[in-house]
Amino acid sequence: TVDGREGKAAIIAAPARIPVPEAVAEHQRWGWMTQMYSVRSRESWGIGDYGDLKLLLADAADKSKADFMLINPIHAGAPIPPLEPSPYLPESRRFLNVTYIRPQDIPEYATLPADVRAQVDALHDSVAARNDESTPMDINAAWEAKRPALRLIFEAGRNNKRELEFEHFKTTAGPDLDSFATWCLCFEVWGAPWGENRWFFEKTIDDPAVRQLVEEHHDLFEFNRWLQWIAAEQVNAAQQEALDHGMTLGLMQDMAVGVHSLGADVWWNPERFAVGSVTVGCPPDFYNQQGQDWGQPPFNPNYLAKTGYGVYREMVHNMFSHAGAVRIDHVLGLFRLWWIPQGEGARGGAYVTYDYEAMIAILTIEASRVNGLVVGEDLGTVPDYVRTVLAEHGLLGCTVEWFARVDDSPNAGDPYADPADYREYALASVTTHDLPPTAGYLQFEHVKLREELNLLTGPVEEFQASATAERQAMLDRLVESELITPEIAADVDDHIQEIVEAMHKMLLRSPSVLLQAALVDGVGETRSQNQPGTSSEYCNWRVPLAGPDHKVVHTDEVFDLPRVKSLSAIMNGEK
Repeated sequence: TVDGREGKAAIIAAPARIPVPEAVAEHQRWGWMTQMYSVRSRESWGIGDYGDLKLLLADAADKSKADFMLINPIHAGAPIPPLEPSPYLPESRRFLNVTYIRPQDIPEYATLPADVRAQVDALHDSVAARNDESTPMDINAAWEAKRPALRLIFEAGRNNKRELEFEHFKTTAGPDLDSFATWCLCFEVWGAPWGENRWFFEKTIDDPAVRQLVEEHHDLFEFNRWLQWIAAEQVNAAQQEALDHGMTLGLMQDMAVGVHSLGADVWWNPERFAVGSVTVGCPPDFYNQQGQDWGQPPFNPNYLAKTGYGVYREMVHNMFSHAGAVRIDHVLGLFRLWWIPQGEGARGGAYVTYDYEAMIAILTIEASRVNGLVVGEDLGTVPDYVRTVLAEHGLLGCTVEWFARVDDSPNAGDPYADPADYREYALASVTTHDLPPTAGYLQFEHVKLREELNLLTGPVEEFQASATAERQAMLDRLVESELITPEIAADVDDHIQEIVEAMHKMLLRSPSVLLQAALVDGVGETRSQNQPGTSSEYCNWRVPLAGPDHKVVHTDEVFDLPRVKSLSAIMNGEK
């Protein structure tokens, strides 16, 4: 109080840096990266789920001695089809993706009346055959079968203990859960909030018609809250399984850059975002020559500052409540974002700055609470000071072999750096989810795909020449490091697995505190999970895990495959 006037201010008091967990400080740790939805078992519903994740984590710990597993973002999506395939374009980053729930793992499934359980099993059986198909997954068909099964389990009720646990979850989640469930309800009853449906723009969450809708469909409102409870339980169970089986960090969650412009987060609090006039993306570079427009509204930096970064605190806290580490996609977004005015295209954007100190402080507080780590994806066009700031605060950066050239040269064909010169405070890997698996990259799958999809800004011969020079530079580095012979380098197609394994052996020479292998590299997959710059042109985020013969690899088979065992032995320094 000053001169009779009263004011309030949020104070963010954070440790100076995120301490490296003792087990990680002891010695270098490694883990897997996988697109969780791509790995399926007989119990799956056409896509990988939290039950698959639980088994993957246990097997990765027991059979490969891995200490963590990075998965795709599991933020919330639309409540009903059509679903957005990209996990990087969620409807809400505050809540979880419920399409990944495994109905059979819900405690109430075991006590269903026989006739109800038969209905649930029949719904599962209607899509189970898809678990054996290597063609792109039909995520909508999977949810159309699973959602009514979940509704049957919900309507069967819970015992007193479970009901109390549900009530506790609702109380803890607070009004945000009610807002999200309300958005889901409007979506389901009034239709998807795009095209002819104008409710998103015409009705706020406080509109009398919205309140009436909740009253009239309270069971559906409650069902959407219940789905979040079940999802949280199953993600927590997966993380606990990882820790119980000896993983140091367990689950590493991935934080998307933003949310869908017509999603729940934007609808119930539009003032949080710069809505309507701009979207977020990135400028052109070698790997995406036309730049990218992600179609997401950016956080309003003025709103964040005025409200003490409350919305960011809630999101980060929720992610760390069931993870040992969080990877932040496009960590440059803490510092600045490429805002693209409507109609200008990715090339016509400009950078807008953010208060990175405030957001890093929040990350530091939440990571320290669970003895966890934060990894910032700092690839591409990133100013040097960003990496310096991240390291000063104990946030790890990312180093990818395919991008790590001497003096950070952006030119394909320039010499690759010796991994001994990589940063210590980093997660080092051979590849990333925006590139084809290493076997595919070595065989120029990215060149073939971009030509097929008309994504090149110049002649294909020009891009092929760059890709060939890039591959040769990597082969030269491997030969110089005495990891492959010149004879192998001269005959790539007949030595793919040896070269992939050599690239991982080279990774072990880095001082980086965390190392990562991709599950697609373990099984020998060649197909891209995602082709940046496309949406419906390619089957992004729907490619099931399969070997080089395109035969599906099931969840319980992954860590018994000879190729995966061989790569695990390399990552453990045994080969």
